[in-house]
Amino acid sequence: MSQSRLELKVGAFVVMCLVLLAALLLQFSKGNTLFRKTYQITLDAENVAGLRADAAVLMSGVKVGTVMKTELSPQGTNVLIHVKIYGQYIIRDDARFAVESAGFLGDQYVAVYPELSQGKPLTNGSTVYVEAPFNLQEAAKSANGFIKRMDETAKKLDGAISDVRRLVLNETTLTNLSFTVGTLKQVSVDALTTVDNINQLIRTNGQPVNLAVSNLVLFSHHLNDVALQIHGIVDTNRAQISQALSNINTSTDMLTNILGSVQAGQGLAGTVLKNQEVADNVSSIVSNLAVTTGNLNRLGLWHFIWYHPKAADEDKQLKFAPAPPRQP
Repeated sequence: MSQSRLELKVGAFVVMCLVLLAALLLQFSKGNTLFRKTYQITLDAENVAGLRADAAVLMSGVKVGTVMKTELSPQGTNVLIHVKIYGQYIIRDDARFAVESAGFLGDQYVAVYPELSQGKPLTNGSTVYVEAPFNLQEAAKSANGFIKRMDETAKKLDGAISDVRRLVLNETTLTNLSFTVGTLKQVSVDALTTVDNINQLIRTNGQPVNLAVSNLVLFSHHLNDVALQIHGIVDTNRAQISQALSNINTSTDMLTNILGSVQAGQGLAGTVLKNQEVADNVSSIVSNLAVTTGNLNRLGLWHFIWYHPKAADEDKQLKFAPAPPRQP
């Protein structure tokens, strides 16, 4: 074997060893080992926002795995993130996954929050949902819209202030407001004076007022005693009062029956009211009685007993007698 070929083989061997050593150093620098046991899980996300392969998976700040790759789902509506978790770390299905950034503009990584850690452990091939990362551009767009709305609100507020200055805070309105404030001040002064006068009146007439109140209290006590006496009388004579009310009701019923009988033409009163002939006769009798009582009052009882008038006097008396009523 020639010297040159030997040197070439030795050089190739050294280069291969150096490449292998560099690969091992690079792998170890990322925290990976060739013989560490791992299991793979899939994270379902709406957007990865720049999450790259070999990104770290941190749980409570401790690296528990790495991101293998990211790809679109078969439907193309979401992103699948394939991560490799070290075997000594157990992550349960109630843990919360989120894509976050290291700092404001730092590298993105997958953060795992254990929460209660009471679920079932994730196994190789499990799929969990991951929260979408913070999107700076969407936040900027939302902030821009918010700033525009604030600008419009400020313009409207400025217009409202201008209208208030023009319509409310003008010279006429301020003058009226000043006059109103002055009037209110005068009214308050008058009210205070009135209260002072009333207070002085009460102080001056305190004794008569106390006497009047005492008399009113005494009268209320007497009224209460009278009410108690009336109540006692009513309680004592409750049976008599009930009997009297019952008698009044009975009398009312009897009077109603009598009036009904009279209206129906029964009895003397009913006959007088319903029969015109009887009514005329009764009227004639009453007229004759009136003439007789008038003569008796004028001539006396003695004249009627002992005086026997002549025929002429009888004719004259007959002339004064009223004619009998015409028969219908």
